[in-house]
Amino acid sequence: MCGIIGILGEHEVAPSLVEALRRLEYRGYDSAGIATVNRGTLGRRRAVGKLVNLSDLLVHDPLPGKAGIGHTRWATHGAPTTTNAHPHRAGPVAVVHNGIIENYKELRDMLAGHGITPETETDTETVALMAQHLMSHGAAPIEAAMKTLDMLEGAFALVFLFDGQEDLLVAARKGSPMAIGHGDGEVYVGSDAIALAPLTDRVTYLEEGDRAILTRAKITIFDEAGTEVSRNETRIQMDAARVDKGGYKHFMAKEIAEQPSVLAGALRAYLSRDGIVLPEPGIDFNGVERLVMVACGTAYYACLTAKYWFEQIARIPVEVDIASEFRYREPPIPKGTVALFVSQSGETADTLAALRYCQGKADRILSVVNVETSSIARESDLALPIHAGAEIGVASTKAFTCQLNVLLLLALKAAQTKGQITPERLQDLQSGLRALPSLFNAALGSDEAMAKAARQIATASDVLFLGRGLMYPLALEGALKLKEISYIHAEAYASGELKHGPIALIDKSVPVVVMAPKDSLFDKTVSNMQEVMARGGKVCLVTDAEGAQAAGEDVWQTIVLPEVDEALSPLLYALPAQLLAYHAAVAKGTDVDQPRNLAKSVTVE
Repeated sequence: MCGIIGILGEHEVAPSLVEALRRLEYRGYDSAGIATVNRGTLGRRRAVGKLVNLSDLLVHDPLPGKAGIGHTRWATHGAPTTTNAHPHRAGPVAVVHNGIIENYKELRDMLAGHGITPETETDTETVALMAQHLMSHGAAPIEAAMKTLDMLEGAFALVFLFDGQEDLLVAARKGSPMAIGHGDGEVYVGSDAIALAPLTDRVTYLEEGDRAILTRAKITIFDEAGTEVSRNETRIQMDAARVDKGGYKHFMAKEIAEQPSVLAGALRAYLSRDGIVLPEPGIDFNGVERLVMVACGTAYYACLTAKYWFEQIARIPVEVDIASEFRYREPPIPKGTVALFVSQSGETADTLAALRYCQGKADRILSVVNVETSSIARESDLALPIHAGAEIGVASTKAFTCQLNVLLLLALKAAQTKGQITPERLQDLQSGLRALPSLFNAALGSDEAMAKAARQIATASDVLFLGRGLMYPLALEGALKLKEISYIHAEAYASGELKHGPIALIDKSVPVVVMAPKDSLFDKTVSNMQEVMARGGKVCLVTDAEGAQAAGEDVWQTIVLPEVDEALSPLLYALPAQLLAYHAAVAKGTDVDQPRNLAKSVTVE
């Protein structure tokens, strides 16, 4: 959620701190701030709202210094106000924090016994107050930070900056990601490699429970047990960390348009002349009797789609669960079970917790991620990168289609291994996948028809999405996208459920988006569509040319996509789900890339 940056530099750090925070805007935030140490004195500037407000403040009230920390806050404890914005300061200590301190009330009570009272509503201020209290009783800065960390319960990434210390940062991670960047005479720390990319391509990722003492000359890392350890330095790909709109009005528009090229690249990574090639060490699906898939949000809908593929094509029973519910059910994990976790960031807190629940229970742990160095990837037996590149828009687009792509390839590999698919059918589907980028380009040619329908949908207060079979998860995804960025209430149902309650909602003011390629379930879906139209409902039909002809001329809006193999249809039909939401949001004038109350990466439960 929140973004963190820290720099021990050779030059003034305020501009670099702000630029790094700008690259973290995609995470979602409602306030921002920086703190620096200049000539031994700790200073701080904070502002509510967009980062431009902090930039304007720094123009009128500069903050010099060559050591500093910065933060973009997404409010959890306490309203989004300047007082609650990070960095939090208590005397000689400034702190930035991502996560939740679960025992902050107990720590506040302890501090109250010493006559110390907080000024804010946040859990983070408690961290700074505790460090200040320890320093007032003789603890040195590093000792105060370490003792404070020992007291904390919850999930956090933390960076401490101290008055009088122009060559010291203390960083720690527990449940939230943190990376250290290596420079020439400089050192950096951040919650995301994207923030560090303009500063360095040499990065060390802290492991769970790690603490680090940073100076310009030396980085010392301790593990959870307090033992000094060495962590590998890796190189980040600068192209993958680029953050620009490339001439588009919004990141979301750019990322939708990038789908043909990123899909082509992802397919090249997995499809060779010899067929489907998985990263090492691969997986043998012989002996796999059951698959458990766990994810959140859009990634969860990717898993729901993959359930059809694994069960219909590979004949492997699949259970799909929402990550935030999974481990609290304490589900049994029988022998022969493979657990698969899907997360764009690879840091989703609920998904990571579910993965750890399965460790030692499942036969193998697989993950489908966009960040190969993420916690989920590192803690998996096999990590399958989706090769989507950096996705900045909060509403997932190209990451979703790339997740679907990898999950389908994995299902096909499982079917091949278990002898559940003929070589001819496998070859047909592989050829169909290779043709998908060109079909995406053709479908993007229907953008104006989608925009026209979306402008009508934007006037509604409620919208329903319907789909059958593989189109049901796509209907769920379409409704989620519309809710996320246009703030229109939208719900999705399996078409066959219409008569079991939702049809009561139908009237002329409620648009109904029907996802229905001319597939084996088309006739049943059209019957449900006719029931909507008979009650005055306005149907926006998303189909192919044959489906449009079969549906007749009484449909309110029709969006025609290229014909595609039924098994591949979810990938292509993700496009109208995205564009309808995008154009509706543009018509309503909402913040497309950073919708209210949402964050790109949810790193707290």
